[in-house]
Amino acid sequence: MKKLLIVATIPETLTNFFTYITKHLQNRGWYVDGMAVGISRDSQCLKLFDNVWDVDWSRNPLYPNNLLVAPKQIQAIYEQNQYDIVNITTPVAAFVTRFALKDWQKQGKVKIIYTAQGFHFYSGGAFHRNITFLTLEKIAAPWTDYLVVVNREDEEAAKQHHLAPKGRVRLIPGTGLNVKRFDHDAISEIEVKRVKQELGLTPQTPLLLSVAELIKRKHPEDILRGFALLNSEELHLAFAGDGVLMGKMQQLAKNLKVENRVHFLGYRRDIPLLIRASIATILASEQEGLPNCVMESLSMETPVIGTDIRGTRDLLEAGYGLLVKVGDIEGIACGMKWMLDNSQAAAMMGKRGCDSLVAYDVPHIIEEYERLYGESISAELAMV
Repeated sequence: MKKLLIVATIPETLTNFFTYITKHLQNRGWYVDGMAVGISRDSQCLKLFDNVWDVDWSRNPLYPNNLLVAPKQIQAIYEQNQYDIVNITTPVAAFVTRFALKDWQKQGKVKIIYTAQGFHFYSGGAFHRNITFLTLEKIAAPWTDYLVVVNREDEEAAKQHHLAPKGRVRLIPGTGLNVKRFDHDAISEIEVKRVKQELGLTPQTPLLLSVAELIKRKHPEDILRGFALLNSEELHLAFAGDGVLMGKMQQLAKNLKVENRVHFLGYRRDIPLLIRASIATILASEQEGLPNCVMESLSMETPVIGTDIRGTRDLLEAGYGLLVKVGDIEGIACGMKWMLDNSQAAAMMGKRGCDSLVAYDVPHIIEEYERLYGESISAELAMV
């Protein structure tokens, strides 16, 4: 029986990104464990993995236990279980786990696969931040057998900076989009009418939607300010997501005198329905790896206004949405107006985007990971 350990800094990352892969491998007879801080208290992880392992670390890179305590815990767990593959993701987990297991990795006893959901250095990022995170990735590069990236910019950066052995960088676009959940035809007009009624809208009222945390990196204020520039009484905007900027955003809506046409929905479980009810979705982030909300929107045949950054660019640059510069509030407003004034062209844009998502769906991604795991184990056997 092959043994795999999947490691992330927090449990939510494991369930958000590795559920489909884990279940598939378990059905194939693999033994799959999970490791994260507080994972033994996470009900979803307890159901998902064969075993779970707590580790004392934090997303704060300056937390002392990241290097004083966590490596010893990881080493003890590996010695106990002797995993064939350890697949790591998120920056703290990726660095600390590779540091802890580097001696076994060098001896070929375990294969280390690093899935980078988006490097913390990137085009347009702050200079000191980029230097810091690039340096850490370079330090850990020799302790990496395979590096998985999710967008073309990161693929180019990984090869340029030699962040994995030659020929061992793999572009796998995400960890699987559930196209059955985000199916335009599975949601009826009656359901769309109901959710619009909930928002106090008529069935004909055009709605724009942002599905994202209300945090600085996502630039929700840019969306709100762009919306206010239109001064269109018929158009409404909804934000689906919580975050530290919620209060500030609500006050800004009042200051801009658009509070009657802006809806702060908080966390929602009916995202497919909200997307289906919208003429377009908007993502104004300054940093993404491969944004799920963009893929989900296109899967629902709803076009996207997105910032011209890695990941989002990969998904939209072929004409499946509109790209604007980060911080370009007027550009966002122009994109909104175009979606409103060109409803038929926008609908066709979304339809073409839906047709492009074959490479991102769950079966394709599982096939890619299964091929990668098989290759890494074959390489391991060749060294014995």
